[in-house]
Amino acid sequence: QVQFVESGGGLVQPGGSLRLSCAGSGFTLDYYAIGWFRQAPGKGREGLLCISTSNDSTYYADSVKGRFTISRDNAKNTVYLQMNSLKPEDTAVYYCAAETETYCSGSYFNSWGQGTQVTVSS
Repeated sequence: QVQFVESGGGLVQPGGSLRLSCAGSGFTLDYYAIGWFRQAPGKGREGLLCISTSNDSTYYADSVKGRFTISRDNAKNTVYLQMNSLKPEDTAVYYCAAETETYCSGSYFNSWGQGTQVTVSS
Protein backbone atom coordinates (compact mmCIF):
# COMPACT_ATOMS: atom_id res chain seq x y z
CA GLN A 1 0.00 0.00 0.00
CA VAL A 2 1.23 3.45 -0.92
CA GLN A 3 1.56 5.57 2.21
CA PHE A 4 3.26 8.86 2.90
CA VAL A 5 4.40 10.89 5.85
CA GLU A 6 4.55 14.62 5.27
CA SER A 7 6.57 16.92 7.54
CA GLY A 8 8.27 20.28 7.72
CA GLY A 9 5.30 22.58 8.00
CA GLY A 10 4.97 25.41 10.48
CA LEU A 11 4.36 29.10 10.97
CA VAL A 12 6.35 31.45 8.75
CA GLN A 13 6.19 35.15 8.00
CA PRO A 14 5.26 36.42 4.54
CA GLY A 15 8.29 36.30 2.30
CA GLY A 16 9.81 33.43 4.24
CA SER A 17 10.72 29.91 3.18
CA LEU A 18 9.99 26.35 4.21
CA ARG A 19 11.03 22.96 2.95
CA LEU A 20 8.49 20.17 3.22
CA SER A 21 9.35 16.49 3.14
CA CYS A 22 7.30 13.59 1.85
CA ALA A 23 8.63 10.22 2.99
CA GLY A 24 7.43 6.95 1.56
CA SER A 25 6.25 4.46 4.16
CA GLY A 26 6.36 0.77 3.35
CA PHE A 27 7.13 1.21 -0.34
CA THR A 28 9.83 2.62 -2.61
CA LEU A 29 9.25 6.04 -4.11
CA ASP A 30 11.72 5.39 -6.95
CA TYR A 31 9.06 3.87 -9.21
CA TYR A 32 6.49 6.65 -8.94
CA ALA A 33 6.04 10.20 -10.04
CA ILE A 34 5.12 12.15 -6.91
CA GLY A 35 2.95 15.23 -6.62
CA TRP A 36 2.38 17.87 -3.98
CA PHE A 37 -1.07 19.18 -3.19
CA ARG A 38 -2.61 21.56 -0.70
CA GLN A 39 -5.98 22.21 0.80
CA ALA A 40 -6.86 25.56 2.31
CA PRO A 41 -9.72 25.95 4.80
CA GLY A 42 -13.05 25.74 3.04
CA LYS A 43 -11.50 24.87 -0.32
CA GLY A 44 -10.89 21.76 -2.34
CA ARG A 45 -7.56 20.02 -2.75
CA GLU A 46 -5.32 21.77 -5.27
CA GLY A 47 -2.55 20.14 -7.27
CA LEU A 48 0.67 22.16 -7.17
CA LEU A 49 3.48 20.37 -8.95
CA CYS A 50 4.87 16.95 -9.64
CA ILE A 51 8.20 15.25 -10.22
CA SER A 52 8.63 12.25 -12.50
CA THR A 53 10.90 9.28 -11.91
CA SER A 54 13.37 10.94 -14.29
CA ASN A 55 13.29 14.16 -12.24
CA ASP A 56 11.22 16.20 -14.67
CA SER A 57 9.00 18.74 -12.91
CA THR A 58 5.50 19.68 -13.98
CA TYR A 59 3.62 22.61 -12.50
CA TYR A 60 -0.12 22.22 -12.02
CA ALA A 61 -0.66 25.61 -10.36
CA ASP A 62 0.48 28.90 -11.88
CA SER A 63 0.32 30.51 -8.45
CA VAL A 64 3.45 28.69 -7.28
CA LYS A 65 5.59 28.97 -10.40
CA GLY A 66 8.84 30.77 -9.68
CA ARG A 67 8.41 30.24 -5.92
CA PHE A 68 8.07 26.49 -5.30
CA THR A 69 10.35 23.74 -6.52
CA ILE A 70 10.22 19.98 -6.14
CA SER A 71 13.06 17.49 -5.81
CA ARG A 72 13.58 13.89 -4.81
CA ASP A 73 16.23 11.90 -3.00
CA ASN A 74 15.62 8.26 -3.77
CA ALA A 75 18.34 7.18 -1.36
CA LYS A 76 16.26 8.72 1.42
CA ASN A 77 12.96 7.63 -0.12
CA THR A 78 11.84 11.24 0.14
CA VAL A 79 10.46 13.99 -2.06
CA TYR A 80 10.86 17.63 -1.06
CA LEU A 81 8.91 20.80 -1.69
CA GLN A 82 10.98 23.97 -1.38
CA MET A 83 8.71 26.94 -0.86
CA ASN A 84 10.10 30.46 -1.14
CA SER A 85 8.53 33.92 -1.06
CA LEU A 86 5.60 32.56 0.87
CA LYS A 87 2.33 34.47 0.90
CA PRO A 88 -0.63 34.35 3.29
CA GLU A 89 -2.65 32.67 0.55
CA ASP A 90 -0.23 29.73 0.69
CA THR A 91 -1.68 28.84 4.08
CA ALA A 92 -3.01 25.30 3.81
CA VAL A 93 -2.44 21.67 4.70
CA TYR A 94 0.09 20.23 2.27
CA TYR A 95 -0.03 16.62 1.05
CA CYS A 96 1.89 14.41 -1.32
CA ALA A 97 0.61 11.55 -3.44
CA ALA A 98 1.89 9.01 -5.94
CA GLU A 99 0.96 9.21 -9.60
CA THR A 100 -0.22 6.04 -11.28
CA GLU A 101 2.48 6.52 -13.93
CA THR A 102 6.21 7.19 -13.80
CA TYR A 103 5.55 10.56 -15.42
CA CYS A 104 3.29 13.39 -14.27
CA SER A 105 -0.03 12.37 -15.77
CA GLY A 106 -2.37 13.98 -13.25
CA SER A 107 -3.78 10.60 -12.23
CA TYR A 108 -3.11 9.66 -8.61
CA PHE A 109 -3.55 6.75 -6.28
CA ASN A 110 -6.20 7.66 -3.75
CA SER A 111 -3.89 7.24 -0.77
CA TRP A 112 -3.13 10.28 1.36
CA GLY A 113 -1.10 10.99 4.44
CA GLN A 114 -2.15 13.30 7.25
CA GLY A 115 -0.46 16.26 5.61
CA THR A 116 1.54 19.06 7.18
CA GLN A 117 0.14 22.46 8.10
CA VAL A 118 1.73 25.57 6.64
CA THR A 119 0.64 28.92 8.04
CA VAL A 120 1.93 32.14 6.52
CA SER A 121 1.21 35.07 8.78
CA SER A 122 2.87 38.06 10.35
